Amino acid sequence: MYNLQHQLDRIKIGERTHVRGKLLVFAYGGEIIIGNYSYVGAGSRIHSGEQVIIGNNVLISHNVNIADTNSHELCHLERSAGFKNLITFGHSQYKGNVRSAPIYIEDYAWIGFNAVLLKGVHIGEGAIVAPASVVTHDVPPFTLVAGNPAKVIRRLDGNRH
Repeated sequence: MYNLQHQLDRIKIGERTHVRGKLLVFAYGGEIIIGNYSYVGAGSRIHSGEQVIIGNNVLISHNVNIADTNSHELCHLERSAGFKNLITFGHSQYKGNVRSAPIYIEDYAWIGFNAVLLKGVHIGEGAIVAPASVVTHDVPPFTLVAGNPAKVIRRLDGNRH
């Protein structure tokens, strides 16, 4: 875990949750909250400059990337200056013009290996993100999405046990 804010309450992990990947909150902001009985696989990265909330009983496979931020400015000159400041002075406490939006993953969701979840998405309860999918929009509850960009493949039976 990399808590660049050095505030213990910025990363919260629930009971019986196992994190094998990397969690990072930026110095300028960010928060990661993971519920109970969830799993983050090896090689997965969750980076937050805003807020990432992961519910209970969520499975995140290996090599998944979840980022609620672009991490850098879109303007080439600002991006270049930001990188120079990073390597010269370390992580900034100033967000600048970096775009970010919260990510929510509801209970019982399953995120397949090598998937990418981009800023601002909401993954509904019981949804499945297929391996290697790139999620750029919200995923309704109890649906299977796949592809780049991820699209709904089919509805899932939310009542099946």
